[in-house]
Amino acid sequence: MEPSRLLDCLADDFARLRAVVPLDLTAAVPSCPGWTVADLTRHVGEVYLHKTLAMREGAEPEPWPPAELADEEPLALLDRTYAGLIAEFSAREPGDPAGSWYAPDQTVGFWIRRMAQETVIHRIDAELGTGQPVAPVPADLAVDGIDELLKVFVAYSVAEWGGYFAGILARSPGHTYAVRTDGAAWWVRTGPGLFRVEDGAGDGAVDLTVSGAPTPLLRWMWNREDADAPSGVTAEGAAEATDALRRCITIATS
Repeated sequence: MEPSRLLDCLADDFARLRAVVPLDLTAAVPSCPGWTVADLTRHVGEVYLHKTLAMREGAEPEPWPPAELADEEPLALLDRTYAGLIAEFSAREPGDPAGSWYAPDQTVGFWIRRMAQETVIHRIDAELGTGQPVAPVPADLAVDGIDELLKVFVAYSVAEWGGYFAGILARSPGHTYAVRTDGAAWWVRTGPGLFRVEDGAGDGAVDLTVSGAPTPLLRWMWNREDADAPSGVTAEGAAEATDALRRCITIATS
């Protein structure tokens, strides 16, 4: 996706997030166990500030978060840090350097994509927590989010920090996956120390095929489904392959 399109999506999803969170800051967020909507709001604000500083300082700030942020009211923190994030994006070009944990892309454009995807997922969290209807996710943003999750989060994390996945993959017999949605597909291979992702679903048989429209599939991959509603996603194949995929995603995104 073009950075300008991602920034438009970020603005839309922030507006929806900001409209929803004041409805019930004390509500539990079912997709983020142990968090209230206030906790979610504070987290998003801290993330926005963290990425602003990563661009400004050329490296991700550590330790994090600063203790003084705990005294700021969550909605005020969210508003302040979003304004700072957008100002930082406006002052830079997508190709400008910026520190990030993802070695292959150390640019502002990486954070534009990441913050658009961060915001849409947490917008869904806020809707689930406050009991509001989950607004549709644009198809192009959902497809991009699935791609980012598989390649940037899971595949890169397994390659760089494989020890965290040893309990899932070290003794794994290996599984193959086809992930399919409208206009896009991915082929995934797992094994000991391995999580490989390629574009396209491949031609051969796989252990698990996961398919659905872009928005339901994005929500399924991120475990942001409605507990009392059909997911709209079909997972056909071995249950152990489903479990391994889900567990890898959970570790990579925690």
